[in-house]
Amino acid sequence: MAVATRVDPKDFFTPEEWAPLAARSSWKGLALVAHCWAVIGLTWAAVIWSPHVLGPFWPVTIIPAAMIIGGRQLGLGILMHDAAHGCLHPNLRVNDWVAEWLCAEGVERYRKYHLQHHKFAQQAEDPDLGLSAPFPITRQSLGRKIVRDLTGQTWVKQRFGVMQAKLKARKPGQAVLPIILGEIWRMRRWFAMNLAVIAVTSAFGYWWAWFALWLLPRATWFQLITRFRNIAEHALIAKDEPDPLRHARTTRAGLVERVLIAPYYVNYHCEHHMFMHMPCWSLPRAHRLLKAKGVLERMRTAPGYWTVLSQAAGKAA
Repeated sequence: MAVATRVDPKDFFTPEEWAPLAARSSWKGLALVAHCWAVIGLTWAAVIWSPHVLGPFWPVTIIPAAMIIGGRQLGLGILMHDAAHGCLHPNLRVNDWVAEWLCAEGVERYRKYHLQHHKFAQQAEDPDLGLSAPFPITRQSLGRKIVRDLTGQTWVKQRFGVMQAKLKARKPGQAVLPIILGEIWRMRRWFAMNLAVIAVTSAFGYWWAWFALWLLPRATWFQLITRFRNIAEHALIAKDEPDPLRHARTTRAGLVERVLIAPYYVNYHCEHHMFMHMPCWSLPRAHRLLKAKGVLERMRTAPGYWTVLSQAAGKAA
């Protein structure tokens, strides 16, 4: 197996520079999780209150709300990703509990999978290689993917794809109900938590809130920006890339991108692959230090998400 080449932080930073970059924090990661949920909660409150301000026109608030909430749903995934690297909190038990219950379930399962991605980044054994291998694609192909994302088709496939596959592969005469019940049991936590939210909001007269302000963002905007993130991070990078400074791409993100597309420093992906156990809040500082040392010119970077998407969809029809 071809293990991806690693970098040594000592080759880029002095001990005095590296120590604060690598340091875990007992409050910063928790503060980011709290920030993420606060943004989601305030967005919910704004939409629920909007009929008092906008009257019958209040449904127009659902579209920007879905984009903001979808961005924070991705943010929860990013923070769970940090936890998979043991970076969210110095106490691993706290780290994993917060990730599992306040970010996204399955942190230990994700950790085993994701660390393989880092070990074999852009090599044949990289489990994420399939996400970047198809590019470049045609503009029409990217357009179809965007339509599937924004219409919820991608979400249905991801959430219920296993059930669909089992139903399709069932033997002649095999009962359908046990398969469906088995998959519901497998997803019991997801069903239980979402049904609980529906029950609570319905009790206050807002039965529609979960559908409009959680499911809709998750099934649409979240899917789209997750695709954009995957493209920006590894698309158009050659398989078996030997240079560890070019296994991933850092993409410049302005305020709007950070709100809607690239939360919690996820755009600094080249730095993350170079120093995978560095907490996400240290990545911007590492980026600035590397730039000052002249290292940035050797790294794979892009001036913006639109640039990467244009290149990824640059194949002739």
